[in-house]
Amino acid sequence: MFCFGGGKIIVTWEILNIIGTLAFVISGALVAIEEKYDILGVYVLGFITAFGGGLIRNLLIDIPIRTIWEQDFLFGIAFLVITVVLIIPSKWILQWQKWIVFFDAIGLGAFAIQGANFAVSIKAPFIAIVIASTMTGAGGGMLRDVFAGRKPMIFHSDIYALWAALAGMAIGLNIVNGPYMTFFLLMLIVICRMLSVYYAWNLPQGIKWNDQQSMNNKRDA
Repeated sequence: MFCFGGGKIIVTWEILNIIGTLAFVISGALVAIEEKYDILGVYVLGFITAFGGGLIRNLLIDIPIRTIWEQDFLFGIAFLVITVVLIIPSKWILQWQKWIVFFDAIGLGAFAIQGANFAVSIKAPFIAIVIASTMTGAGGGMLRDVFAGRKPMIFHSDIYALWAALAGMAIGLNIVNGPYMTFFLLMLIVICRMLSVYYAWNLPQGIKWNDQQSMNNKRDA
């Protein structure tokens, strides 16, 4: 537990969990609505987006799966938020859909940090910390896109999972230590993710494959 401003604001990893859950639940629900899913589909996609990354993390670094199901409070929050998204007027939904990337960026950052610290708490090796950070941050979004029939952003869309991996490296190397640095890192991830979307930053693609395709297209023409 950490304190800001002489104890006036108490920050715990539970808060990061809540932030990530809220952001990813909204992101998943909005994607489901955008894809015209029914009510059940909206709930399923919202829950998968919020809790899928943690599930993958637990499987990868050998944390008991039951810890996911022991988060009754977060499941209640997720259910309530999805219900609110479903009952608010459609014109509001259209406005919220513009914010999917922003909510997703918050969830990415909050869960990446939370996942890295989870791995540190069990004294996992450095590579496991990076993997836990990446999959906790990006795993839920990856499952969301797969269930929505989309190409997962983690593999192609602007720079996505790299920000989560860099967060894991910073925490694993103890560069980020303490509440102020942690929330600075969270803001930095969100800003970098939004900038990568705005400026369409991308990692290099399979150049040889693309070149081969271009050659084939020219030959066919």
